[in-house]
Amino acid sequence: MSRVVLITGATRGIGRSTAIYLANSLYSVVVNGTNQQLIDEVVEQISANGNRAIGYCADIADGEAVSRMIDFVMEQFGQIDVLIHNAGNLRDEKCMRMTTAQWQDVIDVHLHGAFYCISCVLPHLLDRGGDILLMTSTAGLLGSKGQLNYSAAKAGILGMTWTLAEELKPFNIRVNAISPAALTDMTKPVIDFITKKYAQRNEPFPDYWKVGKPEDVALFIGTLLAQQDADLTGEIFGVNGATVTKWTRPQRSFSASSPALFFDMYDKQKGSV
Repeated sequence: MSRVVLITGATRGIGRSTAIYLANSLYSVVVNGTNQQLIDEVVEQISANGNRAIGYCADIADGEAVSRMIDFVMEQFGQIDVLIHNAGNLRDEKCMRMTTAQWQDVIDVHLHGAFYCISCVLPHLLDRGGDILLMTSTAGLLGSKGQLNYSAAKAGILGMTWTLAEELKPFNIRVNAISPAALTDMTKPVIDFITKKYAQRNEPFPDYWKVGKPEDVALFIGTLLAQQDADLTGEIFGVNGATVTKWTRPQRSFSASSPALFFDMYDKQKGSV
């Protein structure tokens, strides 16, 4: 039987493009989302191309709903080989104005949703191996003003990736994270705002915000999954158009034997920058 991939948030943007790409690569695809009509549209498109897909409507922020979804997948396919945690949301606001609900909504989907999906899928991967791909962001790698909730959630994904890669390597389960830069429903409002702001300033559009397409990320995901290297785990990949970047883990910068010596070295290094 073909490999089975479960993709959360697969009805739009990167998730949809990845579902279609992997289906064309002969994966059996499980399309997850929270809008049944959009789920059906993706499943129908994949089926029209002669490939196999099923849909399941579930909010991954609900652990019980995730458990039911995994049971359904096992009933339909009898196996799961790849989990791609792509579902996401935004509730952007500066910290001083951010509400508890705005904080919780983002943490629930990105971070708690990742944990629920991983914990429910793992029992079905331990005996056969497989891949887990988690979506992070430069907001988690570098921080992003106005996105404390999103930055915290995506930084949490980094810790999950590094920890799970070590825990699951003996079971031939690879765990990697992707930081995509692509024009999607989530990023379009931000990019439109940036475009307008720089046009008003009569300044050139920043290279940082020149992003690729969801299909570019889907191509990378398909290529990554096709690699046979068991040691290809615990990595963070940036994908922007055809450009792929490997991010490294934080490393110690310098140490000193006392606070006084430390801040003396800190001031000297600061002055040299």
